[in-house]
Amino acid sequence: MTNFNQQFEKIKSHSGFIAALDQSGGSTPKALANYGVGEDAFSNDDEMYAVVHKMRSRIVTSPSFNGDRILGAILFENTMDRDIEGRPTADYLWEVKNVVPFLKVDKGLADENNGVQVMKPMPDLDALLTRGKQKNIFGTKMRSVIKTANPDGVNAVVDQQFEIGKRIIGAGLVPIIEPEVDILSPQKSEAEVLLKTALMAHLDQLKDDQFVMLKLTLPEQDNFYELCISHPQISRVVALSGGYSREEANRRLANNHGMVASFSRALSEGLSAQQSDDEFNAMLDDSIESIVQASRT
Repeated sequence: MTNFNQQFEKIKSHSGFIAALDQSGGSTPKALANYGVGEDAFSNDDEMYAVVHKMRSRIVTSPSFNGDRILGAILFENTMDRDIEGRPTADYLWEVKNVVPFLKVDKGLADENNGVQVMKPMPDLDALLTRGKQKNIFGTKMRSVIKTANPDGVNAVVDQQFEIGKRIIGAGLVPIIEPEVDILSPQKSEAEVLLKTALMAHLDQLKDDQFVMLKLTLPEQDNFYELCISHPQISRVVALSGGYSREEANRRLANNHGMVASFSRALSEGLSAQQSDDEFNAMLDDSIESIVQASRT
């Protein structure tokens, strides 16, 4: 069985969750601040990315972080291009930790229009997908944001996600489609109804050999996305924490059967550069275990 087939089987059927380690340029300073590293620790982007890679490496190399509980990890492009303990990051994840590597491919969000933010253009996407495949990346992730229940806006988000998703499939990778619904939206429930309708319409149009994953905001109605979860073209449906605390995200996740976590901030909550390795590993272990338990329902 090829690595891709082994990875596909793991993502589709094993228990665990996906760690989101893909903070990029705009969100990196905040992620580092939460980790106890101020902006005085770096003076330019290169130094900032070196510091955040050190943080991510500490997470990934921790004995608490392994494929028994973690299905996959989403990487920022800069992380993919670096090494961990002398191996390319994606190879380290799979060969050492048995964790499936994903790559964030979007270039950020466009300005809000019709109550949503679609993704900015990705002129270098094909080259990035080729490079990702060469570096043994299994799948990708790309994020849009829905802020109101505007049918034109929601359809624009989902249309764009699936259009690019099919290009990613054509490159031999599995796309994670992430149309996030803002947890602060006053129309969150109504937006979720529109989103599910659009998602199902696109899923029904996929061919038998076209598989996607979905990364969705935890819904207001429990088990709201069960039709998506059971769809034959879905490899997995994962949940984003979206700004909820880990406790609240876990509580909501446990009420949605068949969804597993793909948490970023909620995963690293409580971790600090100032902790000893024992303290750090114990905190990460508790965090991972709580997310695993919520993902098992």
